[in-house]
This record gives sequence, structure tokens and C-alpha cells, in this order.
Amino acid sequence: MDSRSMNLLDGTLFFNAFSSGASAVIKVQNDLNKLNVFPVPDGDTGTNLASTMRYILELTDVSSSIGKTTRSIADAALMGARGNSGAIFAQYMHGLSNVIGNRESIDGQTFARAAQEAISYAYDAMVTPVEGTMLTVMKDWADALNSIDGSDKSLLEVIAQSNAVAQKSLEETPKKLAILKKAGVVDAGAKGFVAFIEGIKTFLSGKCVNLEDEIIPGVELRNHVHIDEGNIENRFCTEAIIEGTKLNIEGIKSIISESGDSALVAGTENKARIHVHTNEPAELFFRLKDFGNVAQQKVDDMEMQYRVSQKRKYPIALVVDSVCDLPKEVMDYYQIQMVPLYFNFGQSQYLDKITMKADQFYSMLDSAEDYPVSAQPGMNTFQNLYHFLGTHYDSVIAIHVSDKLSGTWNASKKAAERLRGKKISVINSRHVSGSIGLLVLKAAMMIEERRDHDEIVETIETLTNNARIFVSVNTLKYMVKGGRVSPVLGLVGKALNLKPIVSVDREGNSKLYGKAFSKLGNMKKILGFVEELNKKCHVVSYNITHAHAHKTAKAYEDSLTKLLGKKPEYIMEVSPVVGISAGIGAVSVSVLCERDTWSPDVQIK
Repeated sequence: MDSRSMNLLDGTLFFNAFSSGASAVIKVQNDLNKLNVFPVPDGDTGTNLASTMRYILELTDVSSSIGKTTRSIADAALMGARGNSGAIFAQYMHGLSNVIGNRESIDGQTFARAAQEAISYAYDAMVTPVEGTMLTVMKDWADALNSIDGSDKSLLEVIAQSNAVAQKSLEETPKKLAILKKAGVVDAGAKGFVAFIEGIKTFLSGKCVNLEDEIIPGVELRNHVHIDEGNIENRFCTEAIIEGTKLNIEGIKSIISESGDSALVAGTENKARIHVHTNEPAELFFRLKDFGNVAQQKVDDMEMQYRVSQKRKYPIALVVDSVCDLPKEVMDYYQIQMVPLYFNFGQSQYLDKITMKADQFYSMLDSAEDYPVSAQPGMNTFQNLYHFLGTHYDSVIAIHVSDKLSGTWNASKKAAERLRGKKISVINSRHVSGSIGLLVLKAAMMIEERRDHDEIVETIETLTNNARIFVSVNTLKYMVKGGRVSPVLGLVGKALNLKPIVSVDREGNSKLYGKAFSKLGNMKKILGFVEELNKKCHVVSYNITHAHAHKTAKAYEDSLTKLLGKKPEYIMEVSPVVGISAGIGAVSVSVLCERDTWSPDVQIK
């Protein structure tokens, strides 16, 4: 291929180059996971970026028009973005599409200008942009691309020259971010972006990847915001893509048809999209996992959508993410909307609490070859939900997991800001699991009492200081596997039978709060913490959550009921996403008190 003949970029050429770049990212995902230390060292940046790229490749409608093609890429990217890096990349593609507009084709100089102007979109996606990350390398690459005089150069030469700048910028990321320097690595997301540019360079040099067999014909996503009947036999509209070699299509069809109605299997023997209305999406995906990698899972709660549109209880909608541990019956009663996080077992991606049940998750946790990694929802997921809720509610209140532990709050906040004219308050709970559950339950009760939107928001933001959570971790093994504790510390902990007590501080950071050398020792310490809080702040309500530890949770219930003179609000299993870090056997106690538990006169030791 003569790269000098490619002076104009049309839609087809752009997508082919993009596909090569995306494929390069997918190929290095495991290497990226090993580099992942920022913002959380959970080893999932490569997985998230690869998932984002796959989504784009599968759902983009390619046109000869570069404007139409980049718009389709941007739409797919926003819908399928996973993790911080995926969200940044998606927002960059959105910016690129907006700048290119409706053009049929563009020359190299126009592309360079568009690439540079799109950088502001990526920066704007972050509440607090951090240099030394993917953002920095993107900006340096785009600046270099725009500064090169391409009048006598081929597109390949221009990309190669700008890629060298990106590579240098990548190597300098540890100088800009202390955590990278300390770990002795470059930024994982930034390296993923460099791999993307290198993939484009590979294509322009005549070594493009043939992705024709990756296309799935005749498949479209469905949106069930309008439902005619309230009597829904099968509650969940369920979709996914199954990837493998020589898929057993008939076997897949058999399982799909047994699971509910409106069943559909479309695609090829290497990749198929399934669609079915079912009451048991988790059971369905558990059965399908043996056929191949199950990706792009999508589950719409049609019954909840019907209730919202036809039988709305309250004028204020309440939204949470799946890290909030609150019983399903409570969620249904208050019509609370839940946006799931994601987690991966190998190449298969699941929706937290929806497409895998807790008992299924823990049965796979020890036997899985690849330890699961989690990812936040994409901004577009929240945007779609808020748009839907905005047509049926006067206002929306969202309460999310601590922004120090996940980018979910950031994605939700940015989505809310995009919907002008809608009153949407997005609260950073600074909590996790059961302590979020208590805050959300309080908000739901206030909504039921028809309290004012602003009063509820102010109350919950105040009560974040009145809540505490104490997690008894049974073993460090799972924290080591998840990359949150070093292997050396894990070995020491195992030798000493160390059982840490983990909590969150006032800002929502994960914090080691204590330790013992037995489960009983941890229980005594946690009961002591709760007793002190009750004396100084008065415990109004509490709950117990656990990771496959029913007997231990019952022991906590008996002791706490005696100590506090009342039963817990509820006892339940933590979400799989929380279980990834806490591990099997973990038990947590969350309390909500009458006053600020972080007051200077309240010292819990």
C-alpha cells in the first residue's frame, strides 16, 4: 500500500486505521493490566480499554463519510466505555467527531487540527484532570501532530513522527505522577493510547488487520422505555455477545429458548449476539459461559421501566450503583434505580448483581484461572438513565460509592451535567457497601415522606459523616490476587494468620483500621468500635453484610442485637464487585449515628 496516495481520509479508510489501532490495544491488554497502579492498583486498565475497543468495533456503522463514521464510533465508544481510561478515550472520540462534523473526507491538516481540538473534550470529562496519565500523552501527541508540516510528507510519516513524541511523553509519565515513579512503571492508560497510535501506524505501512469476520450482521440494540402491558411474564430484556471458535449455535438457541421468550440468536459460528426476555439473567449467563466468552452483557429491567413510566410512586427518582448493598425487595419497594458496575472472569464480562449471583460468583472465585477485575459504568449509561428518568420525575438524586474507590461518581456527575434543564443531584457518599445502603435507605424514606429535594440532598451529605463501616477480612489472599496488597505482605499475613479490619476515612479512602489474629479477635474489636460509637454518637440503625459467611454474620447479629437492643435493618451478601477485594469470609458492620462520628471528641480505637 502506498501511504502517499492516502492524502484524504474518508470514513472507510479512517475505520480501517482505527480498527488496527484498537486491535493493537486488545493484544496488549494483559501487559497494561500489569502496569496499572493509578488511580487504583487493581490491574484492570487493559481489560477495560480492550472491552471499550471491542464494543466500538462491534457496533460501529462504517460509512464512506468520515463524519458519519466518526459519529458512529463516538456513539459506540460512549455506550461501551469501561474504566477511567475507556471513558477518557470515549470522550476524546466524541470530541473528534464533533470537530469533524458532517464532512465526507478530510485532508491531513484538517485531521491534525481536529485531533488537537478534541483534547479539550477529554480533559473536560474529568472533574480533576491529572497529568502524567493518558490525558497528557494524548495532548502531547495531538500537539505534535498539529505542529508537523505535512505538505511534503505522507500520512504514515506524519503519524510515525507524532508517535515518537507520544512514546517520549509516555516515558516521562513517572516524572509527572509520583505513584508511577514509586512503582517504577509508566501509566497504563497512556501506554494503551500509544499502542493505539502504533496500531494505526502499522495499518498505514500496509499491514492492516482483516476484521471482516468480526462483523455481526442484522443485530441492533433495543430500548424498552415504552412497554404496553404491566403484566410482564419475563422481567429482564437480556442481550450479550458470545465469542468462540465454532460455537454450538443450536445448543445456545436451546438454552436461550428455555430461559424465556422473545429469544434471538444472530451471528456466525465465531460470534453470536443473543437476545431473550427472562426472569433469571444470572442463571442464563452461568449456563452460557461454557459455550464461549460472554461479552457486552446488557440487561434492561422492563418491569421497573413500566413502574416508572406508568406507576411512579414519588416525584423524586433515587439512583445508586451496585456497590450499594441494599436488599432487592427494598430497592423494588422504593423504586430505586441501580446502575451496575462490571467485572470480568477471563474474557467474559458480567453485570454486578445482575448477570451473576453471589453464590455463583464465589463458587468461581477460587477456581478461576484469571482473578476477576472490576470496571465502572460508562458515562453514556448514566446519560441514558437520566434522560429516561427526566421524562417521568421532577428531579433525580444519585448516591454513589466513594470517588476515592471508583470513577463511578465522576461518570454519573458528568452525565448529569450534560442534561441541561434537569434537576439532578449526584452525591459522593464517601462510603462503600453497607454504609451506602444505610444512607440510601434514609434518602428513600425521606422521598416517601415527600420531603423537599434540596432538604434530602443536604441531609444525606451531612449524614455521610454520621456513618461508619468496619470490614473484617478473613484472609489477605484475595487482596493480593486483586493487586491491592503486595504478595510479600500477603505471605507475612498468612504466616501470622493476620486478619485486618478495613474501613474508609472521612474522605472515603480505604483505610486499615485494626487487625487481629483470629475471626473472634476481629469480632471483639468491631463490637468494641460499635459500642464506643453508640455511647458517644448513638447508633440509630445498622446492617451486616458478608461475603459467603452466613454463620459468622449470624454471630454478629446475635452479639449486636444484645449490645444495641435492636435488630439490624438487614443482613445480606455483598455485591460481587465488593467481594473481589474483600474475599470469601469477609463480614462488615455498618452503622448510622445521630451525630458526626468524626467530631474531635469522638475517638474510636
